This record gives sequence, structure tokens and C-alpha cells, in this order.
Amino acid sequence: MEQQYDTAKEREEINKRYKALVRASKSKSKSADQLIIRKAFDMALDAHSGTRRKSGEPYIYHPIEVAQIVVDEIGLSTTSIVCALLHDVVEDTDVTLDDIDGIFGETVARIIDGLTKISQVFDQTSSIQAENFRKMLLTLSDDVRVILIKLADRLHNMRTLGSMPGHKKRKIAAETLFLYAPLAHRLGLYSIKSDLEDLGLKHTEPDVYESIEGKLKKTKAVRTRFVNQFTLPIKRKLDSGGITYDVKGRTKSIFSIWNKMQKKGIPFEEVYDVFAIRIVITSEQNEEKADCWKAYSMVTDFYTPNPDRLRDWISTPKANGYESLHTTVMSPTGKWVEVQIRTKRMDDIAEKGFAAHWKYKGSGSESALDEWIRRIREMLENPDIDAVDFVDDFKLNLFTKEIFIFTPTGELKTLPSRSTTLDFAFEIHTQVGEKCIGARVNYKLVSLSHELKSGDQVDIITSKKQKAKEDWLNFVVTGKAKSKIKALLKEEKRTLAKEGETIFLRKLKSYKIQLSEDNQTGILAFYKQQNQLDLNFAIAKGLIDLSKLKKLSQENGILQFDKPKKAEKSLKELVTNVRGKADMLVLGENMDDIDYKLSPCCSPIPGDSVFGFITINEGIKIHRVTCPNAMQLMANYAYRIVQAKWTSQESISFLAGLTIRGIDDMGLVNGITRVISNQSKINMQSISFESVDGIFEGKIMLFVQDTEHLNTLTNKLKIIKGVHSIERLDSK
Repeated sequence: MEQQYDTAKEREEINKRYKALVRASKSKSKSADQLIIRKAFDMALDAHSGTRRKSGEPYIYHPIEVAQIVVDEIGLSTTSIVCALLHDVVEDTDVTLDDIDGIFGETVARIIDGLTKISQVFDQTSSIQAENFRKMLLTLSDDVRVILIKLADRLHNMRTLGSMPGHKKRKIAAETLFLYAPLAHRLGLYSIKSDLEDLGLKHTEPDVYESIEGKLKKTKAVRTRFVNQFTLPIKRKLDSGGITYDVKGRTKSIFSIWNKMQKKGIPFEEVYDVFAIRIVITSEQNEEKADCWKAYSMVTDFYTPNPDRLRDWISTPKANGYESLHTTVMSPTGKWVEVQIRTKRMDDIAEKGFAAHWKYKGSGSESALDEWIRRIREMLENPDIDAVDFVDDFKLNLFTKEIFIFTPTGELKTLPSRSTTLDFAFEIHTQVGEKCIGARVNYKLVSLSHELKSGDQVDIITSKKQKAKEDWLNFVVTGKAKSKIKALLKEEKRTLAKEGETIFLRKLKSYKIQLSEDNQTGILAFYKQQNQLDLNFAIAKGLIDLSKLKKLSQENGILQFDKPKKAEKSLKELVTNVRGKADMLVLGENMDDIDYKLSPCCSPIPGDSVFGFITINEGIKIHRVTCPNAMQLMANYAYRIVQAKWTSQESISFLAGLTIRGIDDMGLVNGITRVISNQSKINMQSISFESVDGIFEGKIMLFVQDTEHLNTLTNKLKIIKGVHSIERLDSK
């Protein structure tokens, strides 16, 4: 039965949302611009008429809300509002880019083109998501607004993800955490980055999200009282010093809290910096630095700072333009508290990123963001790079901490942390990187793989005889260095392949073999090479014995090879076959010729939430949705993901691992082993314990039937005196 909708009420809601958008945009546009926004709204309303989202809402709600995010949360103006309203019309309706160009002009048409997704053609050699992401980044060289509107689009999709089925939620959320949140971070959009991370966690780890959210709500009143008491003497001092300011307590995002819990292996209660105090002062641009340090001295008049926790991003801003002074001080209650000090301009840039940066660009200083976009353009100039490789390289430059390195002349360069001498060489110039044989770091000779530290002064040593080597890829960390090395290796491969081609043609001539299409295909299969370039390269390197061709017989000029074994199914066939069999893999049932294996990277057991990943040679690998590799697989290869669930098992045992930590005590190991041996149908495979300074850590591998079986055991182990925490091991 077709669902009935109250269209009159929906029209009223559409009108209400549009008016809210107009009100928000008035401060950023002239009256003539309002007419253009209206024209874009009318076109979008007409184009999406009758179309609904998965939730059942009229589709037009989505572009209006994306435009609202563009204005309110990013701070963009008329052109971006128009593009946000029209961002889906070319892809989803009969409206063409020419129509948009004719009405709104070339700039709007170009941005819309960048926002229009690639046609969903199945491509078995690369990831649809990766290609789409690369296409989006190509527009950076034209207009960064494409990325900003795309982020607004993704944020609204994440906010309305509730109507999607579970497996789709996880795929979209994984892609968001893998690519879009780091991208928002790099563009300086702190607020949007935090929202995307929290929403990503909500749909990938709902139990974790709800647990932390509940604990934050319970402790809110206590936090508010603490902030008021802590800031009172600071406010009095700032008032007496004649500083205009705003002081507020900022709670860490749920994702950040979870991240800290994961990294340090601690419960929520032990995360000391759940919130930070932010002091935002009003200051003239030429007085900003002095005013921030003045406020810092007032804070430290009352509270003792931790010298190891001072972060000065005013003297050396982050690569995304972030400027702030961070210190951690001891409160009267014995808790460390983070205090952030910044000006109104710095706060605007921290929250609104790119858009706010351009508002203040009159200062004449070159933006760190401009420098970052220049680097991305350089990466995009390499046409040979595979889409997934590109995304992996690009990610290296997205979410890493920065270090600051000096050239011999004192010029400052920003690099991701853990960068090496060779990364720095490629940062200076491709030719310097290619010819690099070492460096002097702080006047001391070091190797290519030497890891640099912030403040190092680096002088690169080069040699004309040096060439790029494949093992360089094992220790460089910047996307720029990786892509340039790959390009140099490919160029060298082409040069060698030309030599190999000469040898190949000469040998064929001496063996009286024609280079027909049939023979060429047969020879490639015979030597198990992907293409002629690979074959020629292997010949030049001396890895191919062409004399074997002399022994083959010919019929009508065509070489006679042994009949090949039945070719393995292509990835496309595998995916089609699996999807044709069932929407859902039921693990434990007879799946005929579809075989699956439990992935060793996360050791799934019955009861775990799992998914299947279609591989080329190993059938379907089953992973837990919380697997360390899950986010990357879902983000880069969503079309190879298959839903999966467990069926009842008949006393089959699965290997699982536990890490147990606690305070060493006599008889503790004995107590643990006794609990395990008393638990029915659990067998230990291995057990190891280590004790350092009274703290013990044990690793136990055991066979269990399902998650319920494992959870029962875990709960019994937790009540043993001295046991502090128990975690499931991710891998064997």
C-alpha cells in the first residue's frame, strides 16, 4: 500500500527552511544575490519535485540543509549557497551543466561539475569511492569550494543516516571516518571535523558512543561547577588587566574521548582532559602574540603549569592555519586542566577554517592552507597513480601531527611527524629527492631513512649517480615523496622496457615467430605477465628466458601453447556471483561453491557483528565490524563488502584471545587458570604472563563457542582480586 504524505504541511516546512536560509545568508550577500539564491532554490525545487529520501522526506530538504551548513557552519556566501542548492540536480535530474552555465554562469557550473559524482560504472580494477574522492580533489586546482560543499553534503547525510539499513550506515560511516573527517581537519574546520567523527562513531560503534554520551550527561553538572570555580580568579585578573575576553568550558568530542581511551587503554573515568577552558581575547592583529602571552602569565599566576604540556601554535601555526596557545595547569582539586588562549581572529579560523582565513587574509601572510593545496596539486599532476594508492598517499598528509624543520638558510618547512631525511629532500624539489644520498642534520651525518625531529636543521647531500630505489617507499611517509618515487620508478621501468622490447623483437625474429595478436596474448600468459610493458621490463632485467619460445611448435604462424587451466574468476564475476546468491551470507550454512575464511587480523567468532570481504584468490574473508582494517576496507572497497551473520553452530570451537592487566598478587595466575578450567567447553591454547614493577599483563588464547561464551568467562575473570582490565585481542 502506497504511503500517504501531507503535502500541504511539507510545503509549509520547505518554505520555513528556505526562509531560515535567506535570513542566515543576508549578512553575507547583497539584495541582488538574494534573487540568484531564489532562482537556484526554484530550480532545485522543480528538479527534485516528487523525489523523496530514504526517510520519506521530500528530497529538497537535503539541498536546503546543505546550503544552511555552508552558510552557518562554514561561513561561505552566495556562489556556494547556489551550488549547495543545486549540487545534486545534474546527477539526479534532467538538468544539464549547460543549463546551469546559461543561468548561473561558468563558476557555478564548474563547481557543480566537481560535485557531480562519477557514473556508477562497475570497475573491477579500482574502488568507486577512491575514484570519486580523487575526482573531487582534482577540483582543488580550480576551486576549493567544491570540497567545502562536499563536506557540508556529507555532514547532512551523516546527520540523517538513521533511515539507512545497518550495513549501509557502517559503510558510509567508515568512509566518513577514513577520509572526510581528516579532510575537514586539514581544512581547519574543527567543528565539522568533530561532528563527522562523533556521527561516524555513533554508526560504527553505537554501544561505545551511547556509553560515553551517557557518562558525559551524568557528569555535566559537576563539570559546570568546576569550570565556574576554576575560571573565577582568572576572570578577575583579566578584568583588572583591562583585557576584553570570553571564557568558556569546551567538552572534548565523544570520538576524541574514545580515541584517548583506546590509545592509553584507560576507562572514561581516567581521561583527565574531558574538557578544556578556552579564553578568547579581543586584540589588534599586530598585538595578538603579546596579548596571548599576557593572558598566559595571568593564568599561571594562579595555577602551576606543566612545562611539558605547553604548545605554542601562535609562533608556528599548524599546517591547517590553526593558531592557539595551549597549556595544562594543576587545579586546586589535584586535576590537570587544559587552558587554550587565542584571539577572536584565531578562534574564527579554528572553527570556520578556510572561509575565515580568507576573511582575514588582508594581513598579507601566505596561508599554510595555500601551501597544502599546492602540495595536493603536485600529487594530482601524476596521471599514472592508481586511485586507491592516491587516496592512501593523500591520507598520509591529512591527519598527522606536524614537525617544523629548518633549511641551511633558516627557512622553515612543515612536514608530518615521523618524516625522514628523504621526505625533506622531496619537499625541497623532486630532483633533490631523486639524487639524495644522505644529509647533515644539526651538522651530523645521517642516512636517508633518519627520522627527523621538530627544530632540526637539515642540509641535503646529493650525487648525480643516485637513482630512485623501490625500498625508499618503505620509509618515506609524505604523500608527495611516495607519489614522486613511484613516478620516478615507473619512468625508469619504461626506459628499461624499451631495451627489453629491442631484445624481445630481435629474439622473435631469430626464432621466426610473428608478433601477431594471438602470439602476443599467448606469450604474456605463458610468462605470466600482466602486459607487454611488464614483459619487456622483465626481459631487460634478465628475469625471462625467451629461449623457451624456440621449443614451441607453430600452426599457420600461431604458437601452440599447452591448454591453459580453467581461468580463475575475475573479481567482477566473483562479486556478481556472490551478490546473485544472497544479499546476506549466513555463516555456518552450506554455501555451495562460495567459500569463506575467518580473517586472522581480528579472529571473528559467532555472536560478533561481521561482514564479508570478497578477495580475488582467497574467497570471502570474514571480518569483525570493529576490525582494525574494517574502516579502510569499507571506505575504499565498499562494492566488495557483503553483509554476513552467524547461524547456530553445533559445538564448533573458535580461537579467541584476551589481554588481562592488573596488580600482581600471589596466587593471581592460579586464580585465573582455575576460573578458565572451571568454565565448561573452554580449552586453553596458550597462556603467557609478564610482571614489571608490580604490574602484570597476561595474554591467553582459548577456544570458545561464541561471544556469549567469551563474555561469561570475561565477567568471571573481572571479579578476581587484582584484575584491573580485560580486553579482546584483535589478532592472533
